[in-house]
Order: sequence, then C-alpha cells, then structure tokens
Amino acid sequence: MKKIYILFFLWSITAFSQEKYTVSGTVYDNSSNETLIGVSIYFPEINTGTTTNEYGFYSITIPEGTYKVQVSYLGFTTILEDIELTEKITKNFKLKEEAESLDEIVIATDIEKLNVKSPQMSVNKLTSATIKQIPVVLGEADIIKSIILLPGVTSAGEGASGFNVRGGAADQNLILLDEAVVFNSSHLFGFFSVFNPDVIKDVKLYKGGIPAKYGGRLSSVLDIYQKEGNSKDFNVTGGIGLISSRLLIEGPIKEEKISFLIGGRSSYAHLFLPLFDNDNKAYFYDLNTKINYRIDDRNNVFFSGYFGEDVFGIQSSFINTYGNQVANLRWNHLFSDKLFSNLSLIYSDYFYSLTLDFVGFEWDSGITNYNLKYDFNHYLSDKIKLSYGINNIYTKFNPGEIIPSRDDSGIVAEKLIDKYANEFGAYIDAEHKINNKLTLQYGMRFSNFTRLGQDELNVYANDNPVIYNEEFKKYESAEAIGTESFKRSDAIASFSNFEPRFSLSYLLNDETSLKMSYNRMVQYLHLLSNTASPTPLDIWTPSGKYVQPQLLDQFAVGYFKSIKDGDYSLETEAFYKDIQNRIDYINGANLVANNEIETVILNGKARAYGLEVLFKKNKGDFTGWLAYTLSRSEQQTLGRTAIEPGINNGEWYSTPFDKTHDISINASYKISKKWTLNSNFLLQTGQPTNYPVGQYEVQGINVPIYDDNRRNADRLPAYHRLDISATLTPDKNKNRKWQGEWVFGIYNVYGRQNAASINFSRNPETMRNEAVQTSIFGLVPSVTYNFNF
Repeated sequence: MKKIYILFFLWSITAFSQEKYTVSGTVYDNSSNETLIGVSIYFPEINTGTTTNEYGFYSITIPEGTYKVQVSYLGFTTILEDIELTEKITKNFKLKEEAESLDEIVIATDIEKLNVKSPQMSVNKLTSATIKQIPVVLGEADIIKSIILLPGVTSAGEGASGFNVRGGAADQNLILLDEAVVFNSSHLFGFFSVFNPDVIKDVKLYKGGIPAKYGGRLSSVLDIYQKEGNSKDFNVTGGIGLISSRLLIEGPIKEEKISFLIGGRSSYAHLFLPLFDNDNKAYFYDLNTKINYRIDDRNNVFFSGYFGEDVFGIQSSFINTYGNQVANLRWNHLFSDKLFSNLSLIYSDYFYSLTLDFVGFEWDSGITNYNLKYDFNHYLSDKIKLSYGINNIYTKFNPGEIIPSRDDSGIVAEKLIDKYANEFGAYIDAEHKINNKLTLQYGMRFSNFTRLGQDELNVYANDNPVIYNEEFKKYESAEAIGTESFKRSDAIASFSNFEPRFSLSYLLNDETSLKMSYNRMVQYLHLLSNTASPTPLDIWTPSGKYVQPQLLDQFAVGYFKSIKDGDYSLETEAFYKDIQNRIDYINGANLVANNEIETVILNGKARAYGLEVLFKKNKGDFTGWLAYTLSRSEQQTLGRTAIEPGINNGEWYSTPFDKTHDISINASYKISKKWTLNSNFLLQTGQPTNYPVGQYEVQGINVPIYDDNRRNADRLPAYHRLDISATLTPDKNKNRKWQGEWVFGIYNVYGRQNAASINFSRNPETMRNEAVQTSIFGLVPSVTYNFNF
C-alpha cells in the first residue's frame, strides 16, 4: 500500500510540475484567406481543445509533449498534424474546401449544432449557404425569414417587420452587423431583410444564456459578421431575380495583405409600373463595404459599412423614405499568444422621412449613436478563458420634426424636443472547465445609463404624467404645470445595474448533456409602438424621469443529445422570463408626433415561458430539422392605487406576439449532383387581436363596440403554409471559372389566404357590419439565377 501512495505522490508532483506551453494562431480559408469562425482545434490524446473566435484566432495552453492536433470545420478537409511542444509556438492553419463535400455545405446543418460539451445554450448558428437554401417569398434569400424557422422565434405575420424571440417584443432584440447596431432590419415593411446573404459570413442568434459582453436588450442577440474580402483572387458573386438582383465583388488590393469587398443589392419592380400608367413606387437598395488590412501577425485593421434605403410612394402626394447607415473601424491587436484584443469605433444611424404633399408637410425623425468599445479574449489555460471589456454609447434621439412643404399649406413648423443619453458598460466573462464532465460559464456586466440634458422637460403635479379620472373610469394625459431646461452635460436621470450571467453543462456521456442558464438583462431604450408589428413611424425613446428601464430575469434548462456520431441531434429547452417595467399604453394612446409621450404610457410587467424542441438530421442526401415551441407570453399592468383598475382590469393578457403552438419543418433532399429539392412548412397559433363585443346604430350606421378591458382576448385564424424550391446546378466546365445555378421556387404552394388582419366595416350593399380579412400573399412563384466567377 505504501508503494502505491509513493507512486501516486510522485505522479502528482510530475503532473503538476510539468511545464505548460501555449499554441496560438489563426485559421484561414485557403482559397480566399478569409478567417474562419468556430473552427475546432482538438488534441485527442489529452481530450481537450478550443475553437476560433470571431476573428479566426485561437489559443490554448497545454503540457509540453508531442501531440496530434486535429483542425476541423464542416465543408473543409480536416488537418491532422503532429506538433512537438517544448516552447510556446504560433501555428496558423489554412483549410482547403473538400470538393467531394462541397454540396454538403449547402445541405448539412451540423455546423449549426450546439457543441454538447459547451455550457453555451439557447444559441442557433446559421451559415450563408443554409440561409440560401430555404425557400422564401419572391425567391430572395433572407436571414430574418430563416431564423423564424428556429424554435422560439416567430414573426407578426407576412409583410410584418422584425421578429419575436421567446415571447419578447421586436424592440427587445439586439441586432448587430459587424458589431454595429441595426435599428430596423427590414426592407419594404418586412418583405425583405436588410442583410445581403452573399456578404454574410456568420450568423449567430442568442435566445438565452447570453454572454456578458452583450447588453442593452432583453430577448435576444442576433450577431452577424460580414466577409472580410478575398485577399488572394478577384471573385464576383451575384444573382438575378424577378424582384431584385445583387452583386458582390471582392479581391486583393495587395495580395494576402489588403483586401476589399463591395456588395450591392436593389429591387426594380417599380421600373415597370409606368408601363401600366402607374405612378406609384416601392423599392429598396443597400450597399455593403469592407476593407481588411493585415499589417503584420499581430495587427489587423478593418473598415466596414452598410448603407440602405427604402422608398415607398403613391404618385407624388405620399412618399415614405427610411433606412440604416452604419460604419465600423476596428483594430485587432495581439498583445501576446494568450491575449487578443479588438478596439472598435462604431457609428449607427436610422432615419425616417414622410412627405404628405396633399396635406403640405414633411416629417423627419431618427436615432443616431456613437459607440466606442474595447474587448479582450484572455486564454489563461486550457481550463479557463476570460472575456472582458468596456463600451460607451452616446445616443441622440430625434423624435420628429414637421416641415411645411409649401407656403399655402397652413401647416406650422414644429420640432419635437431632441433627447440625449449615454450608456456605459463593463463586463467580465469566464468559461471554466471544472473537469471532463462539468463546464461553467459565468460573468457579470455593469451598466450605467444617463439621460442627458435637453432643451425642455415637462413638469407634472406630483411627478405624475398620467392621471386616473375616477368619474369616467379611465386614464387620461396630465397637463404639464411647467418646464425645466438643462445643459447638455446635466443628468436628468441616471440608472446603474449589475447584470449577472451564468450557465453550465454537465456531460452524462460523450453524446448527452444537461445544461442550465440564468441571465439578467437591462434595456434602457424603448420602441414606442402600439401595433402588433413595428413600423418605420415608431419612435425610440430613452429611459428617464418618467420611463423606467426594463429588467429581465431569464432561466432555462435543457437536454442535448448527439445521435449516431452526429448524424442526428436533439435539443430541448424549457425557459421562463420575468420582465419588470414593460411599457403599456392607456386606451386611446396617441404616439405619433407626441411631444409628451410620458402622458400615454404606464409601467407594467411581462412574463413568458415555454418548451422548445429541435430535432435535426445533419448528414446524408436528406437533411433538415423539425422545430416545435409550446409557449405563453403575457403582460400585466396593475393599478397604482387602490382605486385604479390598471390596464385590462389589472389582469394578465396575451401580448400581440403570443403564439401558443409554433411548428416549423425544413427539409432538403439531394436528388443528384445537379438537383436539390428544399421545402419548409410552418404552422402557428393565430395572432392575438380584438373583435367587437357588440354594435349600436346611429342614423342608420352600425358602429362596432370594443371592450377596452378585454385586450387581445381573441385570435386571428391559425397561420400555415408550405414552400418548395428546386436548385439546378449545371456541371462546371473545368476550363471556365463561371459557376451558375437556377433556383425555382413556389411560396405558399396551396395558396393559403393567411390573415394579416381582420377588420370590421360596413358592407355598402347590405349596410351591415362584417368581418373583412386582409391577406398579403397567396401562391407566389419565383425564379432566380445565381452566379459566381
């Protein structure tokens, strides 16, 4: 027995005294020199490894010795090399695309499969190729329409902007493009998204367990990265469709040193309207740019930008223009083989313009922010990785300005008061491998939000901008009793919050794990909208003296299983969300051109809970997934005093984005080397709404009666549709670089007339009120030609 103890003691000394060294580097795509995100760097002998970060960098510290290292990424040839580790080394890898598995980049989804061992949960990853395979309306590949097929994600319906995650509102989603905030993600009021799939490199959606580096929104983070540009060869990619076309050009300015990317997209259906004596117009365009300068092995500089605009007009009497502009200057610096940093200076702007010539005025509004952020990845060991950083966002809010468009309009010019705010955040996050079974991710974010001084701020009696009229049993807007003026540097209100984050993964075996997560999030900006779906006319407003920041606590638990070596996968999660200070609106609230918005809103609370199931087939000729979500999303606003009833009599009511059942099926079948079939099917519970509870007659006119205390008590009919597409990829001529493909699609194959809304109006023949359903799309065929050379 003594010998055993002595041997164990000697082994322990050897193990703990063994020198450790760091292997670090960057992983590239050999054909384009693009860095690759999420590449697996694995050492089989010691059962440990890491993955590349958002800029393709990795670092891991392991004991000295000779090892095999396996570098793998779906669609690329796996590298298996021997390395001798007697000192710290820099090891870059260049992966080559597998010609035989090139098609699988399109049809396989295991690149999106969550790593069973990782503590990260409630995350879905999509590639540009996967997005392009999903059939969508009018044949235009679309990121937003693609993520709606995932569990826990829904939309407000066809022709609706934005998306909803786990029962949250659209304004509770943080949408980032190369780290810059995008305030409106839709073109043409929701028919298209603003993201050109040819330009996109990586898409990741966080629904829960959100890392501490993200803040400012409650429901989700949609993190999108653009390509960097091919630094080896010139390449042109594009597509020609019935409604819009796109073109991407990328190549080296200095080979393997400086590269550029420029991509454009535009719709052109409006060009044909004059042929039919139609003066209306509806079109969009966007432009993506990027320059990548690799100064040396330790320094990279990137400049990226996005510029997009929508124009919708009815003759010359009504013109609606809105769009996003973002720009980001980034510097990657490697302080050491264990410390990676990224410094970003970001500009983001959303603008909205409305011209009503028949009335005689123009309306302009928008929101602009400037963001300075500095992030670090610190690879302490193979057991612990730290992420930490700071960011500061200065925001200007333009609630609106009315400008007379002609002298005889009779319109008086009016400028709503601009608002200003500053949001500071600092965070630290750790990923900690306790042992071979248990891995933790924990962190803390500190945020401070300051509502800065403005020209005027209304003052109300008892600081109460909303009063309750006991005689008429309703809430009313209070009259201001005066105003206050501030310097820009003054603080009207200030809020500070700690936002803890925690998640864990416990391995039951190599293929199965249990995961848990908790995160607190704080949202200081609010989108004022009393419609089911955001519109460009909706206004962002900051927290302040009369508007409290929203606070979220979210809990989730999940079961994850990889089946048959990853051929199949199963992900199940249950979640619960509790939200404080959710904005609610008094009955009859007017949000348009309202300089006293605080007089029509109350602070309530919200909750959402549900179960998500995602089953995938990841490999083979037939691939796809089945997603199902069972959930509830509710809101409650209690009375502030014993005599006040609150909203909806203080009872819980369904939010406009509550969908009890949500089923989506995506399937892809590779018939041959030339032909691939794709399809998706959606079935959702109808959207909450209100129907009249009665009617009365005035001078022969039937007027419907709505019960203000039955908010969202009814529902639209269930939504469902089937889409299919077929992709034809002709054989490529070996002596020609040109590669083309045809995509034929049918959206809503069986022509389901899904209800976007149901309104009640008088029939001119019967003179009776009747329900009138509005549907956006029936069956819609499409054809698109994509090319690459």
